[in-house]
Amino acid sequence: MRLKFTKMHGAGNDFVVLDGVRQQISLTTEQLRLLADRHFGVGCDQILLVEKAHDASADFRYRIFNADGGEVEQCGNGARCFVRFVHDQKLTNKAEIVVETHNGLIRPRLEADGRVVVNMGAPVFDAARIPFSGGTIEVMQPLVVADQTLMVSIVSMGNPHAVQVVDDVERAAVEVLGPLIEHHASFPKRVNAGFMQIMDRQHIRLRVYERGSGETLSCGTGACAAVVSGIRRGLLDSPVSVATHGGNLSIAWGGEETPVLMTGPAISVFSGEINL
Repeated sequence: MRLKFTKMHGAGNDFVVLDGVRQQISLTTEQLRLLADRHFGVGCDQILLVEKAHDASADFRYRIFNADGGEVEQCGNGARCFVRFVHDQKLTNKAEIVVETHNGLIRPRLEADGRVVVNMGAPVFDAARIPFSGGTIEVMQPLVVADQTLMVSIVSMGNPHAVQVVDDVERAAVEVLGPLIEHHASFPKRVNAGFMQIMDRQHIRLRVYERGSGETLSCGTGACAAVVSGIRRGLLDSPVSVATHGGNLSIAWGGEETPVLMTGPAISVFSGEINL
């Protein structure tokens, strides 16, 4: 099977994007892993599949697969690339589109300067919806990992995140603690592990160990989760500039049940065809 694709990235978080609107695409877990493989495939953090909407109020359906082939609920950087892709492919001419995801509707908007703003919806702190089996979620939650107690903030931005504040993000034990947090027994569907260094009240540095993909150069939902956590703890003021290894994102949140707005780049790298 020959498959056309577009390689894209949002602040270094890279994707293989597939057009499932004009062709029917059904891939096995092994084929998804091959696409994501950086030695034998195209190489990416996630695979994005654009499909016709099931929901009558949406323009498109958005499916996300991690590098391990598992389907997940949400990807913020991918959402920006999604709206750039459907414009580049002339699937729509709307500046703002409504996109159906596994976890509800999102509304990304293409700006005149080429950046994309995504309404990510309101953050979720309910343990059952995240899901988190370790009890009622507090603003700061103790989590025992490798014989040490970490203080994390747990939130869902359509997918689950556990964010901790560190003194120096470059010295943080992301490679060691990341997979242990991801697979912690308190998270039945695993979790993304965020490591946040606060520079001042409107600037942070962030690294994220993503479930199913490992550490990525940037994580859009992780940036949203980190800023929400910092604002709830009284450490940050909206809007916040988030510096990742792949670039900068801007995150705004008004608190309570208001939506989180994420602004950042969406870049097409190249298009090609692969024989699966």
